[in-house]
Amino acid sequence: MSKIGKQPIEIPTGAEVKFDGNLTMVNGPKGELKRVIAPEIKIEIRGSQIILTPVKKTKKTSALWGLSRVLIGNMIEGVTKGFEKKLELEGVGYKAAPQGKDLVLNLGFSHPVEFKCPAGIDFKVEKNTIVISGINKELVGQTAADIRKIRPPEPYKGKGIHYLGEVIRRKAGKKAVKSGF
Repeated sequence: MSKIGKQPIEIPTGAEVKFDGNLTMVNGPKGELKRVIAPEIKIEIRGSQIILTPVKKTKKTSALWGLSRVLIGNMIEGVTKGFEKKLELEGVGYKAAPQGKDLVLNLGFSHPVEFKCPAGIDFKVEKNTIVISGINKELVGQTAADIRKIRPPEPYKGKGIHYLGEVIRRKAGKKAVKSGF
């Protein structure tokens, strides 16, 4: 039995949830999201709550039960509040600048790197911080990971792109050896 799956999902005011077979549609003030939920999970609305129950009791169904509950919960939170991730640029001359909807990054390469903005994502640049926001939690996280992958933080000086608040484990550099002549 899934501890997460058996918890009901509250539908806040302003959000509208519809089911069409396996397709779940969530509308809210920030937009609309659609997702196909596994057919092993039965979804029903009781009042202002969504209740998920498994059709059969198997290990796979138990895992899908909790997953489906979290996915629908994230869809509802996304269309009402939205999600955001913050990335920090660290290094001399490292800059980010919006260019239309895209992002241009100067990260110490011989050329600027242009990052295309996926549909449903917005970029904001404040000094050395990039704020990635959108209604789809999965897409926001993947976009942040793709930008971080362009220049991940290196362990000696900590230069690169990292999440705001991420701790980078530092390594000791080479030590000067004293020659004994």
